[in-house]
Amino acid sequence: MKKIIVTVCIIITTFTAFADEGIWLPVLQKYTIEDMQKKGFKLTSQDIYDINNSSLKDAIVQFDGGCTGVVVSENGLLFTNHHCGYPQIQEHSSVEHNYLDEGFWAESYNDELPNPKLTVKFLYRMEDVTTQILQGIDDNMPETVRDSLVKTRSLKIAKEAEDNGKFDAAVKPIYYGNQYILYVYEVYKDVRLVGTPPDNIGKFGGDTDNWMWPRHTGDFSVFRIYANKENKPAEHSDSNIPYKPKQYIKVSLDGYEENDFTFIYGFPGRTQEYLPSYAVDMLLKHNPHKIKLRTQRLNIINADMANDISVRIKYASKQANIANAWKKWQGEYLGLQRLDAVNKKTEFEKHFAEWVAKDNHRSVYKNLLADFKQIYDELDTYSLINDYFNEAIKAPEIIKLASSIDNIFDKKQTKKDNDEALKQLQTTINNFFKNYNLATDKKIFAEVIQTYYSNISNEYHPDIFKKFYTENNGNFTEMANKIYSETNLLNQTWVDNFLNDIDLKSGEFNNDIAVVFYKSFSDFHEKNILPKLQELNKTLNIKQRLYMRALLEMNKEKVLYPDANSTLRIAYGKVEGFSPVDGTIYKHYTTIDGIMEKSRKDDIADYKIPSQLAKLYETKDFGKYTNNKGELPVAFLASNHTTGGNSGSPVLNASGELIGLNFDRCWESTMSDVMFDPDYCRNISVDIRYVLFIIDKFSGAKRLIDELGINK
Repeated sequence: MKKIIVTVCIIITTFTAFADEGIWLPVLQKYTIEDMQKKGFKLTSQDIYDINNSSLKDAIVQFDGGCTGVVVSENGLLFTNHHCGYPQIQEHSSVEHNYLDEGFWAESYNDELPNPKLTVKFLYRMEDVTTQILQGIDDNMPETVRDSLVKTRSLKIAKEAEDNGKFDAAVKPIYYGNQYILYVYEVYKDVRLVGTPPDNIGKFGGDTDNWMWPRHTGDFSVFRIYANKENKPAEHSDSNIPYKPKQYIKVSLDGYEENDFTFIYGFPGRTQEYLPSYAVDMLLKHNPHKIKLRTQRLNIINADMANDISVRIKYASKQANIANAWKKWQGEYLGLQRLDAVNKKTEFEKHFAEWVAKDNHRSVYKNLLADFKQIYDELDTYSLINDYFNEAIKAPEIIKLASSIDNIFDKKQTKKDNDEALKQLQTTINNFFKNYNLATDKKIFAEVIQTYYSNISNEYHPDIFKKFYTENNGNFTEMANKIYSETNLLNQTWVDNFLNDIDLKSGEFNNDIAVVFYKSFSDFHEKNILPKLQELNKTLNIKQRLYMRALLEMNKEKVLYPDANSTLRIAYGKVEGFSPVDGTIYKHYTTIDGIMEKSRKDDIADYKIPSQLAKLYETKDFGKYTNNKGELPVAFLASNHTTGGNSGSPVLNASGELIGLNFDRCWESTMSDVMFDPDYCRNISVDIRYVLFIIDKFSGAKRLIDELGINK
């Protein structure tokens, strides 16, 4: 490990950190820990990450591949967000056992609900492998050769690190391929649902409040990790026992004050802080199209969910997934406009050009900006068509199903692999029919396909699509009626029989009207759009890698943290409010008083609350979970730099104790994936005291309070 740490330090220790910005690797450099301690942090870098001893990293998991969770007890109890556990909560729900509306709390270990597909990953270790990956590679090497070498070497290093299946491992680039890190994980596959509040707590505020402040959402759910008798990962089994973690995070009831130090430990998904101005300009042009398409889908789904409880159960998770990015894109668009992001990037690029011109040794960077302009000018059209392909053509569920089945024919696999693919496809199909409403999907089809027709030039319309349009007299509702009435894909018996005899019946599948419609677009896309996108993005990757190298060289007096890439990271800041617009100042926390105020707005369905919560409020039965003013806190703001994937991340105080669970950013700060603004960028977390109040006082799950040691 000494060699690993030295390598990372050599690259970055000469820089100076930006204030209140950064999503950092947990292998901490000297300047980072000193800055954290200066701002109030009471621990050491070894407390955060240590390869030889247990550390805080051993309590942090990547949850279900896209969120974060934190282990909070010696028996593998796990906290994450309600929205992160929502697919599992929805899967266990039915009209008879409606956990979405009623909540769920297991009364014993035996009552905790298994989730066959759910996994959590602990980072075992990380290692800088740049030297092994890039040995003998230079700028003169053809990109195809470079890619092949990097891929081959990465797979070899990861394979060796997996230790005959003991671990999962992957090599990931940072700084756009100027550095490579090996990540080694332990993956636990038996993760059970322990408890969840009802939606009107876990999703309180719904779409109305999503990405907004002030916030009053009890966005948490509780799971437990199980292991075999040796405490090692194992498939689900009744003989498994609760996992004994190397370390767990202690819960604190001490709360926080404004300007207190906080830090977040989690798996942020993706940021793009180092894009050129041309990329940001294209993003601003394309976001309104994607927003419109999702608005159309949400309007239809929301109306149908409001009118039918069975549709609500079927579409609750789908609706949440669609709405999350929809609202985020809106905030990102407005935030980048407010920051005048394109002009700020352009101003920086003028300085960059001046820096390049000052030294002949920098001539390799001379044409970068001109190259970016040319590439993005050409990419603009193809990228927009790709957005419409994903957000319009592939939006109807019948088309997604056709796509899932069609993928079987495109993969040349061994019989074993093919059998496994068919098994997974059967699960997909079963879930499709369980959670499908034909009327909803048909309305979505007519709406988004018409929008595609109106916004994408006729030259990018497949011939069969033109034929469908003509045959239905340009009426997209008639087009939907014809396709949905004639397809066999909505007949589960037919689909199951097809899967049992897929080779002989492939002709029937390919001639199905829904499949013909889908393949007219997918074939056109693969032939005319995808190759151009791949070509342009390949060239762009080369230029971006060179640009990143130049930025590292240009900014030797600053820290350029690597963009997030779904690996374990730290962000630190402080508890603080902000002023989003002139004359408005947001306090740094909210209380249950705000829940009651919102609940009186009878015209907003997102603000309905359980009667039990109202009773607890009326009697002020808040237990030990109040702050020093006697208030029951619900959520709070801090200036930690976060992004998607940080959902469920523990928010820790200066002593490394749990004070909250991160679940969102303020709407005004969603542009932080592209440009961070310390005056506006705030992450939103549910206060751990509100979490415990709901577990204890609202739900009566006192066994969990005892397990956490709250009563000790």
